Amino acid sequence: MSFTVAIVGRPNVGKSTLFNRLAGKRLALVDDQPGLTRDRREAEATLGSSCAVTLIDTAGLEPGDKGLTPRMRQQTEAAIAQADLVVFLIDARAGVVSADEIFADLVRGSGKPVILAANKCEGRAAEPGVYEAYSLGLGEPLPISAEHGIGVGELSEAIQRLCQDRGGTAQDQGDIEELGPHPLRIAIVGRPNVGKSTLVNALLGEERMITGPEAGITRDAIASELQWDGRPLLLFDTAGLRRKMRVEGHAEEISVGDALKAIRFAEVVVLLLDVEQPFEKQDLQIADLIEQEGRALVIAVNKWDLVREREKRLNELRETCQRLLPQIKGVPLVPVSALGGKGLDKLMSAVLAADAHRVDQALCEGRRVGQREPLRPVRPAPAHAGEGGVERPAHGGGVHVLAEVDHDGRGQGDVRLSLARVRGPDPRIHALRDERPRVRDGARREVVAG
Repeated sequence: MSFTVAIVGRPNVGKSTLFNRLAGKRLALVDDQPGLTRDRREAEATLGSSCAVTLIDTAGLEPGDKGLTPRMRQQTEAAIAQADLVVFLIDARAGVVSADEIFADLVRGSGKPVILAANKCEGRAAEPGVYEAYSLGLGEPLPISAEHGIGVGELSEAIQRLCQDRGGTAQDQGDIEELGPHPLRIAIVGRPNVGKSTLVNALLGEERMITGPEAGITRDAIASELQWDGRPLLLFDTAGLRRKMRVEGHAEEISVGDALKAIRFAEVVVLLLDVEQPFEKQDLQIADLIEQEGRALVIAVNKWDLVREREKRLNELRETCQRLLPQIKGVPLVPVSALGGKGLDKLMSAVLAADAHRVDQALCEGRRVGQREPLRPVRPAPAHAGEGGVERPAHGGGVHVLAEVDHDGRGQGDVRLSLARVRGPDPRIHALRDERPRVRDGARREVVAG
């Protein structure tokens, strides 16, 4: 079992940046805006050559009992209780503030080993803050700069020493092979406030995600491990997806980007609808995106406990689904109540069946599992007269490209290309022009490089 390290501190001291630095990859969202992290995020990492650790990134600790603050503090307290070691982070440039003193008492009261790290020490302006950190009574502060990597090696060595004292070791290849098949990746997506986090909590059987009546609580796409009927699963709770024109601020922009990344990373996507407002325009656009990405889709209709004539309502929803989403004909539609924990067995049965169908279809079509479509041969470019009158192709290969064209009101297009295959040197791309003056937004074109 790996050694668990929780990174805690008040907002905007660099916890997520340090989490990414120790994990060796960009997992947590990072921004200058305080309070971006809300749910706790975990990641496996190996420090040095023999220390396997589970890192926990937490929400910023804030005093008070208004809004999301108490719920965020509960998540951080749960992370501290789970951890074998707490890394308490402060902003050395700002020095020790009252919030640092309050939460230092919380960490000290947990009885867990603590490493005090003073972040943002890339300049001399941070030196007074490092000396002030002694007043917290958590031992000698370790000056670091998570953003620039300064002092992170010393912090890693300190964690490794405590890890080895507790008997933590890295997994060897034999241990990894004994873990069995890779977990099925499932993304839970939908519009804001349809109950995605509540559904994830119901499946996990614990309050793992922060929930509430407020829209837009979730920001990170948080992965949680789960076993269902002996099958390992990886659930991704995602931020609500709103129409682009309604996205407000940089924090929501990067949250939406993280949710779209989760869709592309997933193998099965559960699109969660609100039974009181099903099949809104945004729901249809999300379903179309999932279909274009080639992911297996299951539609879940939440808040089913509010419906009275359930059989009639279910038939209406299925007819509406077939009428509005003809491109995904036959997609399973499952009613659930995330708050009451109803319909979860049927939902997960539909998810596992959708994954099995996805694998069978890929094998029948002769393509790799997860590949969007079979690779089609590209016709060679027309021959032309070369030097000395010799007929030869324009180049030695070709590219099969999918282009998505977004047109503005003047007919100008922004083309984004997705290369499926490249053969030969210096391919040139020729767009197949449409005779019509305009095409609808988001229309797909096939482009061949010849």
